[in-house]
Formats: sequence, C-alpha cells, structure tokens
Amino acid sequence: MADTPFDLFAKQYDEWFDSSQGGLIFAQEVACLREIIGSVEGRWVEVGVGTGRFARALCINEGIDPSKAVLEIAAGRGIRTQLGRGEDLPYPDDSLDGVLMVVTICFLADPLKALKECRRVLQDDGRLILGLVPADSAWGELYARKAREGHRFYSAAKFYTCDQVVKLAADAGLTFDGARSCLFTPPGEPIGTSSIRAGIVTGAGFVAARFARLRPQLV
Repeated sequence: MADTPFDLFAKQYDEWFDSSQGGLIFAQEVACLREIIGSVEGRWVEVGVGTGRFARALCINEGIDPSKAVLEIAAGRGIRTQLGRGEDLPYPDDSLDGVLMVVTICFLADPLKALKECRRVLQDDGRLILGLVPADSAWGELYARKAREGHRFYSAAKFYTCDQVVKLAADAGLTFDGARSCLFTPPGEPIGTSSIRAGIVTGAGFVAARFARLRPQLV
C-alpha cells in the first residue's frame, strides 16, 4: 500500500487529540458515540481505527487501517491491529457483533463497497456505528474548504450529508436504526459543553448513526 497522509503525519494527527480544542471535540464525540452504541458485547472491530483513540475509549479492542504508522500507535494503546482497507475486510462472513467507523467514510475510495463489506462480516442483528461530520454542517463546510486548500489530511477526504450516508447504507443492505447528534458550537467559537440530542439534528457538527443487519424474516 502507498503511504497515506496518516503514514506521513501520524504523530501530528494523534497529537491533535491532546490539544485544547481537539480534546474537547473528542470528548463530545465519544459521549455521542457511547449513547448510540450502548453496551459493547461480543466481537467488535473499528474500521479505520487510526491511532486507537476511539476504540480504546469505547472498549473496542480490535481495529483495521491502511496506515502502518497509525497502527503502531494504536497497538501501543492495546488494540489488536490488522493492516487493511474497509473495502476488503479480512474477516469471515457473519463473524462480528459490531463494527465502528468514525470519520472514516469520508476517506474511503469506495464507501458503498466498504458498507457492503460491513454488512457481510456482521452477524444477524449485528450493528454498524458510523460517526461522521455532515457535509452540510458548519464543520463539514470548514473541512471541505480546507480540503480544497490542500490540507494534509482533508485534501484526501470527501464529505457526505447524513441523507447520503443513510442511502448508501440502505443500498448496502443495512437499516438505519437511530442516531445521536452533538457539536453545535460553530467553528471559530470556544468549544464548550454541548448537549447530545436524539436523532439526526440539522446543524450538528458530528452525528453518530446506528445501522443494523437485520435477521431475515421467516415468511
């Protein structure tokens, strides 16, 4: 695999989470994800695990990523790691209870194929949790502008609206099963304590959406 921006700047990426703004945003996003995940039981894997920050915070101990550099950091946080891509998951059919994917879909070359892979590896009644920055939010617009300006990370990203992601998941055979929204402070203002609201809320800078692979119904 060719080096990604996350290979070249893994340390700088990870250090953002320890910055004053990054730490506050991360805490809000983790709380939002935790509400929609509920209990983590059985075998869960984070696709696009990065440096393992979210996996560790949410008690998920396996992860996959195409960047060797970030996986080395994740392994140091106790995550069992594998090198690989979301479009070609190295797990058997029906083998996972849950998949976590946080701000990963925007970096995928083929998000529909990756979502189909998530459905394939999930057991019946398994859950996929997607964390995303909606393209039509103030934060999504900021990151898209940075992408156009050649930002080291965001230049490789394509942001989606929640409606687009829900449709992609449906096309992959996954059913939308609820969401939580947070980060209502716009860019440029001090990040304070933010409420977590049920559903997909317009203007939220971060949305945690849950999708289910439903057990086939007997007829």
